[in-house]
Amino acid sequence: MSLDFTKYKHIIWDWNGTLLDDAWLCVEILNRMLEHRGMKTTTLSEYQKYFDFPVINYYIKLGFDFEKEPFDDVAREYIRAYESERRRCRLRKGVIDIIKQFRTRGVLQSVLSASQQSSLIEALELFDLKFFFENIAGLDDYYAHSKVDAGKKLLKNLTVSKREVLLIGDTTHDYEVACMLGADSLLLPAGHQSKQRLLAAGARVCDSFYEAFKSLF
Repeated sequence: MSLDFTKYKHIIWDWNGTLLDDAWLCVEILNRMLEHRGMKTTTLSEYQKYFDFPVINYYIKLGFDFEKEPFDDVAREYIRAYESERRRCRLRKGVIDIIKQFRTRGVLQSVLSASQQSSLIEALELFDLKFFFENIAGLDDYYAHSKVDAGKKLLKNLTVSKREVLLIGDTTHDYEVACMLGADSLLLPAGHQSKQRLLAAGARVCDSFYEAFKSLF
């Protein structure tokens, strides 16, 4: 399914799993944490089947007991590992060409992420992407609760109508955020949730970056 992008004047991109291919690293870090506690490890396919927002609910599914150790401690352990290793991740193939195509067409772009704000900005700078985006909206903390409030603030900065905004992400939460903002959405699998999860939410789903954006070229 190739989408007609001519109706959109602003694209809101999700970062983790959408522009940045990092789900594999998340699973690797989680498995080290689980092994350290003598708990059952997971796989990428299982992760994509069960991962959800807020992330505390997913941690509970994995077997973490937050009566024995605070969620804050577990979250900080994960974030420390992720921040120290995120440079191992790469952008999804074709991402830069797609962003440049939208820019050439006069379509403005922003990033909305559950990542902590300063970490998000640093990551975009690492890949020389920051200057492509009109707005960069992350969260105030590292706990990945919800992007809804950040999305509402972002929308207030846009000069176009909600009907002219497309949110591109890789999770059902991205779909939920788009619905709450009154914007359209397009979800790409192979990130942090499986295609089956995305389709079950009723979202518009493409199989790959090439399929989704081939009409741009």
